[in-house]
Amino acid sequence: MSDTNDLEQRLARRADKAKAAEADASVGDIVDYVKAYAKQETVGPLKGAGRWLGFGAIAALLVSLGIVLLLVGLLRMLQTEWVRSASGSLSWLAYLITLVVAGGVIALAISRIKKATLYKEPK
Repeated sequence: MSDTNDLEQRLARRADKAKAAEADASVGDIVDYVKAYAKQETVGPLKGAGRWLGFGAIAALLVSLGIVLLLVGLLRMLQTEWVRSASGSLSWLAYLITLVVAGGVIALAISRIKKATLYKEPK
């Protein structure tokens, strides 16, 4: 009888160990699922935002370079084609006209910024 009792106790301990191991495995799986979900919900959107910011920065740089070249071209055109502004007391007028045009371009760019879309939540 003692052998049977001893055997039952061993089997009960093995069953308890198996249940504990199964519970540990399920907790580990839950932790892995939570980590994978957190990465999916944070790293993915951050990569998209980084890509968006990168393309935006490159586009802003190229557009500003183009505007500067156009303004230098305007200044050069005014100095060569408008004889009176090339020399004499009105030589500063070409610079003033170019500055006014640059101010207009800046004002246009600022007016096109929509503040409502800056704080808009993504869908």
